[in-house]
Amino acid sequence: MMKRILFVLLVGITVISCEKSTENTMNVSGNIKGLKKGTLYLQQFKDSTLAVLDSLEIKGDGNFSFSTEVGEPEVFYLYLSKEDNNEINDRITFFGEPGNITINTAWNTFDTNVEISGSKSHEKLLEFYEMASKFNIKELTLVQQASSPEFQDDSTALDSIQRLINQNTINRYRYALNFGLNNGNSYATPYIMMTEASEANPKYLDSIYKGLTPEVAASRYGKEFKEFLDKN
Repeated sequence: MMKRILFVLLVGITVISCEKSTENTMNVSGNIKGLKKGTLYLQQFKDSTLAVLDSLEIKGDGNFSFSTEVGEPEVFYLYLSKEDNNEINDRITFFGEPGNITINTAWNTFDTNVEISGSKSHEKLLEFYEMASKFNIKELTLVQQASSPEFQDDSTALDSIQRLINQNTINRYRYALNFGLNNGNSYATPYIMMTEASEANPKYLDSIYKGLTPEVAASRYGKEFKEFLDKN
């Protein structure tokens, strides 16, 4: 009799466990090295409002875990509220999707030295950002060079630097557009086009939209990308 009761309880626990996790469940877990005390929030923009999906109070252990239902890959945020009266460098942006995603970071470099794995959409987003950062660094270097005293009184040199800045901007847009044309199967592509290439020639952006797979075009960011193109 006791064995039968234990068997029924075990089956019941298994059923409940299965009901909690579906093919659309996103499990986000990881560790915040060095964090002793704080509150971690899982957030997402809904109707232009940053909504809190879940939260976790951390005391003495930087390990965390969140689970939520995700219909399709979308952008999520991890926000860390530390008791240091400083909100700088406290939010991580990542492309979430169904499955297991691991995020490891440290309390003092929360969003600047983070490792994210388990999301193909985030891998594409990171691929783009890594290349885009090189263009940003080059522009910053040129701007700093132009502001130095030795260039201030040399109009010819300043004009030359400005041409380099302009060309760098053009190259950045070319990269973004080529990225979009070559990654029509990634849910990250329409999001990137709206946030990083919105000022590009609408004709090229339209070509990128037409190259999206049906699944990506029907996604949240695919639809928003289409609305953006219709307005422009």
